Amino acid sequence: MTLGSREAERAASVAAEVVAKWPALTLDIRGADNEGAAAADIVVLATPWDSAIATVKALKEPLAGKVVISMANALVKEGREMLALVPPRGSVAAAVQAALPNSLIAAAFHHLPASEMENLDSGLEADVLVCSDHPSAAEVTIELTDLMTGLRPLNAGSLSQAAAIEAFTAVCITLNIRHKAHSTVRMAGL
Repeated sequence: MTLGSREAERAASVAAEVVAKWPALTLDIRGADNEGAAAADIVVLATPWDSAIATVKALKEPLAGKVVISMANALVKEGREMLALVPPRGSVAAAVQAALPNSLIAAAFHHLPASEMENLDSGLEADVLVCSDHPSAAEVTIELTDLMTGLRPLNAGSLSQAAAIEAFTAVCITLNIRHKAHSTVRMAGL
């Protein structure tokens, strides 16, 4: 696994911190600049929403033909609430698809609490809503999610669903702020 950053040294430092945090695990994680990370077969775009497009535009060629999973949410904090912003194309994922027309964009991982994702011992259990206009991108994202203990991937349809999925994250985070919790989304009845 390769962590990317604008600066390879920063990515290498973060990768070393992650590996050091979990000494009992054999983690093959290294850092690289963004172009080095774009060489992966599957790329997860985990940047802040307002830098996602600038990041991927610079990687248009190396990301062509690849599955790119967008997990960004356009949100802003106001007081004790998170509010959803509506990006020009309706969702961050749709804007990423427009910026990378030759890539296979999927949207996923929006509702997972960041603090729980970075804690491998957290016991995180959640449903992960996956949407894409490319069936193969949805399938790859679902397969990747299935490898993660405690996560259940659910195909939520086309990329047009990303707008609602991303916006609902504001509600999830606001609930966690108000209740001092790390709750997740579970779809009952499926």
